[in-house]
Amino acid sequence: MLENKENIKLSVVVPFYNEGNTVAELHSRLLKVLNDRGDSFEIIFVDDGSIDDTFSNIKKLYPVKTISLRKKSGQSAALSMGIKKSQGAIVVTLDSDLENHPEDIPVLLKKIDDGYDLVSGWRKKRWSSQPLSRRLPSILANKLISFVSGIKLHDHGCSLKAYRRELLEQLNIKGEDHRIIASYAAIHGAKIAEAEVNYTPRRYGRSNYGLFRVFKVLLDLVALIFFHKYANRPMHFFGGLGFATFLFSAISFFIMIYFKFFLKISFISTPLPILVTLFAVLGVQFVLMGLLAEIIIRKSDQRREHNLFAIKEEISNS
Repeated sequence: MLENKENIKLSVVVPFYNEGNTVAELHSRLLKVLNDRGDSFEIIFVDDGSIDDTFSNIKKLYPVKTISLRKKSGQSAALSMGIKKSQGAIVVTLDSDLENHPEDIPVLLKKIDDGYDLVSGWRKKRWSSQPLSRRLPSILANKLISFVSGIKLHDHGCSLKAYRRELLEQLNIKGEDHRIIASYAAIHGAKIAEAEVNYTPRRYGRSNYGLFRVFKVLLDLVALIFFHKYANRPMHFFGGLGFATFLFSAISFFIMIYFKFFLKISFISTPLPILVTLFAVLGVQFVLMGLLAEIIIRKSDQRREHNLFAIKEEISNS
């Protein structure tokens, strides 16, 4: 049931990259599922700079909102753009390769109706037919993400997810963030659930998933944890590094003194003088970086407060 965008309840966002063979089938299956539910909906297909016939095939479909990116920007960027253009109170995302089943969307929406803010799919039977080269990277990534973030999900990388719009408006997806989006959501206090969904191996093309992506995901996760903990108090981080390097400098200096006055050994031929100087300089730099970051943040906070209080008039008649 399609309605005016102000009344749309459900948006389905799908990023595509060179998946021309799956476009028609995915659209047909989505339409059946969404029409059977009876809610107002919109389908948004985002072409991530495909070089095959993906975009031309999408343009033949109705109803669908089509977004074409000028160049390949990555799955997270495509998802982010689709979400930005969506209007639904609930947003569902899924892959375009038919590994995710559109028929599982109601399973996720049921948990959203139960009060959850984010529901992530769990492809429980995914690995039964997968080679170790694909199985191992995902297992490692999921275990590490769960350990570091504290969000215990079996399948962080499953693209089949359902979100409340108010949660998505707080998130800024980039890099490989779509794989750790539950961690972002948890930071914002979201109530998160997991639902078992079906999985079918892709029939066309091949996945680019590999061990290298695990490291990219981990780098994004480290950045997430850092900004969450230290974004408003950078001096705690840089000051800690500065203290540690000053400590190493002091230890190196006392070793020099011990060599000179107790062992009667010249320290000139050792690396100790260089270490003392190096750690001292690094310590000063870390402290100055922390101070500079604090100044920038405080100035930014002052500007935000200035904008907040620059109100000429506010009236509430109730």
